[in-house]
Amino acid sequence: MSTAPVTQAKAPMDEFNPFQAMAQRFDVAADKLGLDEGLRDVLRTPDKELTVSIPVSMDNGKLRVFTGYRVQHNFSRGPCKGGIRYAPDVNLDEVRALAAWMTWKCSVVDVPFGGGKGGVICDPRQLSKGELERITRRYTSGIMDILGPDRDVPAPDVNTNEQTMAWLMDTYSMHVRRTETAVVTGKPLALGGSKGRTEATGRGVMIATREAMKKIGLKPEQTRVVVQGSGNVGGIGAMMLARQGMKIVSISDIYGAIHNDKGLDVPDVLAHLRQHKKLEGYAKAEHIPSASQLELDCEVLVPAATENQITSKNAERIKAKLIVEGANGPTTVLADQILEKRGVTVVPDILANAGGVTVSYFEWVQDRAGYFWTEEVVNSRLEQVMTTSFAAVEETARKYSTSLRIGAYILAVGRVATVYQLRGTYA
Repeated sequence: MSTAPVTQAKAPMDEFNPFQAMAQRFDVAADKLGLDEGLRDVLRTPDKELTVSIPVSMDNGKLRVFTGYRVQHNFSRGPCKGGIRYAPDVNLDEVRALAAWMTWKCSVVDVPFGGGKGGVICDPRQLSKGELERITRRYTSGIMDILGPDRDVPAPDVNTNEQTMAWLMDTYSMHVRRTETAVVTGKPLALGGSKGRTEATGRGVMIATREAMKKIGLKPEQTRVVVQGSGNVGGIGAMMLARQGMKIVSISDIYGAIHNDKGLDVPDVLAHLRQHKKLEGYAKAEHIPSASQLELDCEVLVPAATENQITSKNAERIKAKLIVEGANGPTTVLADQILEKRGVTVVPDILANAGGVTVSYFEWVQDRAGYFWTEEVVNSRLEQVMTTSFAAVEETARKYSTSLRIGAYILAVGRVATVYQLRGTYA
């Protein structure tokens, strides 16, 4: 367990380093708020980082060692909260950045959590269900000392799901000798999950898109939407945007994208995905390379895949008037500067995709109380949180004459800084 060196945020700028991108935007917000350098260092630096080795017996009888991370960025406002992703390109800087983004995301929507994030370096597509279970359980036991409903509450992320959370919850519960449902969110309903959780991030993206469109004068029936991604964020987000009357003209998966300028039948596309596990072979649309999807003619672009998708290399060719970030960190700092000069409105990730952590908070509350809400109550409370938060970000951006992204950072960093100043420094 170690503390990340402050110099991480002061290294020469690398456009594709997510931690540096977070730190650069943080510094702009800190300048606007007039924070002193010492407080900046505290808020920029992760509280704890843990790297664990995960030895696993594979199905072929051989032993293989995986590497896992858990970063806890800030505890000031409450337990750390953040997902666990399984991917071959997971690295510590990425996990640090995602943990920090979770701190600001929780603060933007004003839920009493700090930020955390975890990851395991592996390729789930090459692993059996049994191997994934053994990885999850050994990883959980490796980070047990820093987990808990009052310490750190994981959730699903890229390539993890409610089954992963069920294994994590069970492993934790067996170690503490009691069933502890509140140690994770995004669980199956039968294990204390919340109604509305699966759809929450996509629903939040829809609400953020709808609110932003009102402000820039876009009407749903005149709006073409390109969605990068087709999972719980992209797929569900596309479905909900279509229900608002928008025309979804493109959707993608990790293998490629499909495009139909007359509009896609989103339920039909998602049914094809469920059956075939990929968009390949879908006959009612043109198949195009992933790289060209972001540059399609549209009014709204929803990058809902992974980081660093909109960069200095393609930002000039983006045709959308509005970008709503369903993914974490899809737009680099240099791309932001280009888009802002071109007058493109960007609803930042720490606001746009905060529906997931908001309903995760609802799930945690329900688990702690032992009393569960109807889906209508969950959705109504999510609507209230997202619309209130959007208005607060917009007001902050207007007050400081900044973009929505920097407005969101000012709001979030200011709230965390205030709590830290009130609590003081324990010595």
